[in-house]
Amino acid sequence: MAITQALPNSFKKQLLDGDQDFSSAGGDKFKLSLYVSTATLGASTTSYTTSGEVSASGDYVAGGKALVNTGTSVVSTVAFTDFSDLSFTGVTITARGALIYNTSFSNAAVAVLNFVTDKTATDGTFTIQFPAFTSTAAIIRIS
Repeated sequence: MAITQALPNSFKKQLLDGDQDFSSAGGDKFKLSLYVSTATLGASTTSYTTSGEVSASGDYVAGGKALVNTGTSVVSTVAFTDFSDLSFTGVTITARGALIYNTSFSNAAVAVLNFVTDKTATDGTFTIQFPAFTSTAAIIRIS
């Protein structure tokens, strides 16, 4: 059991099939859920799962929370998209990773994030800080 950072294989195919829409106006809706170190997530993950998800606490509930998509862009030969930072408040959580998934398309997996070590919040705020919306840093980049 492990969390391996990846863009799932199913997501790559869905992009080519035109099933995922990251446009900021009228595009698909995405969520992020958190997982413990014993979860199994990676390139073969196809959709949101409750297996290994952290327990509900504060404003974290099963399925996580909606993300705000910052849109898409292309710079040079790199296409990219990103999300606004996301916080869960009043939580006591220990998480090793996260799953971004598309609620507009059958809860399809978009990206598996591995935090490398357990990250915790005790009766506080757990924040996912996304990288800058640039061709060299955005959370999803295709070159």
